[in-house]
Amino acid sequence: MPSRPDAPLTWDLFCRVIDNYGDIGVCWRLAADLAARGETVRLWVDDASALRWMAPHGASGVTVSAFDAAGEPGDVVVEAFGCDPPPGFVARMAERPGAPPVWINLEYLSAEAWVERSHGLPSPQANGLTKWFHFPGFTPATGGLLREPALLEARAAFARPPGPRRAVVFCYDTPALAELAKAFDGELWLCPGPAQAVQAPHARRLPYTDQPGFDRWLWSADLAIVRGEDSLVRAIWAGVPFVWHIYPQHDGVHRSKLDALLDLLQPDAEVRALWHAWNGFAPWPARWPDEARWRAATESLRARLAAQDDLVTQLCRFALGKLRTSG
Repeated sequence: MPSRPDAPLTWDLFCRVIDNYGDIGVCWRLAADLAARGETVRLWVDDASALRWMAPHGASGVTVSAFDAAGEPGDVVVEAFGCDPPPGFVARMAERPGAPPVWINLEYLSAEAWVERSHGLPSPQANGLTKWFHFPGFTPATGGLLREPALLEARAAFARPPGPRRAVVFCYDTPALAELAKAFDGELWLCPGPAQAVQAPHARRLPYTDQPGFDRWLWSADLAIVRGEDSLVRAIWAGVPFVWHIYPQHDGVHRSKLDALLDLLQPDAEVRALWHAWNGFAPWPARWPDEARWRAATESLRARLAAQDDLVTQLCRFALGKLRTSG
């Protein structure tokens, strides 16, 4: 039988790793946040190797196991990015005594308008189950962003280490790295990956770190170059000027996704030009943006988003609502 709606729930979270930093990074933050709020989380992942440095101490309330080893379903099943749980597990979901678990597809993050129309829609399955789409997003009509309850308080209490100006760079491979090395008047803190190919006297190659350590790097920065989803959201919560290196798609649709976030940020034209140049849509701009206005735009975006419910709060509310109607 499903757990009582007012009791802690058991969550089965499925993750297939395509990008060791992205998919598993989002899933680990989600799992750890759920567990910190009293939920029991079983993270089923096909490659947990990145957790050795990303979350070396684990998290109380979270167990990590092989993707195909999932046994009896719990109260809520979350598949990250449409990864599809194993067929045998899905069959057991349909056979679960009392009521099936709440099945949620946690989708990709976007600021595009269609996300509001798609968030929360049901997808009936052939076995009689219903899968529900949960779209993270940037407006109250979407599923929110990952944000631990004490995150912004910790950010506000953080004292930036003394030293020169610094840019934290976590990106895909791009010729824009060489342009940044010439244009930025400070240290380049290069995260593991393509960024460390830069040869510059003011470059510092960073080691692998856990997720709290990565957050502190962003809090220390005067500029952040971030990629994918997880580091994008953490740069927003850091409140520093940032450039988003969006994952490139062969049909060019990623430009619309990039511009949708720029429209939300509402920066100066120079920031737009820099974002477009970094993502290969325009030449490197002649003028560096005014960083004070850039920071103000980021802080304004952070304040607007902080006034909305976070992703875990919304997931818990949605799951409890479905359990109450089916139990």
